[in-house]
Amino acid sequence: MGKTYKIEVDCANCAEKMQEAARKTEGVTDATVSFMTQKMKVEFAEGADEKAVMKQVLKACKKVEPDCEIAF
Repeated sequence: MGKTYKIEVDCANCAEKMQEAARKTEGVTDATVSFMTQKMKVEFAEGADEKAVMKQVLKACKKVEPDCEIAF
C-alpha cells in the first residue's frame, strides 16, 4: 500500500538523503522524495501501522534536516 505526503524540504540533496533515510525505516518497502513537488511517496510493508511508521520516518528525516515537516 502506498501513500503520498506533503513534505517541506529545503534542497534536492536533502530530499535524496531523506529518501534514503525513509527507505531504511522498518515498515517501509520503498520511498521517493521529490524536492520539486515537495512530496514524499511511501510504500508500506504489508500489515505495517502507517502512523507508527510515519513517525519513525519523520524522526529519521529530522536527522537529515531538523526543520523537516511531513503532513500525515
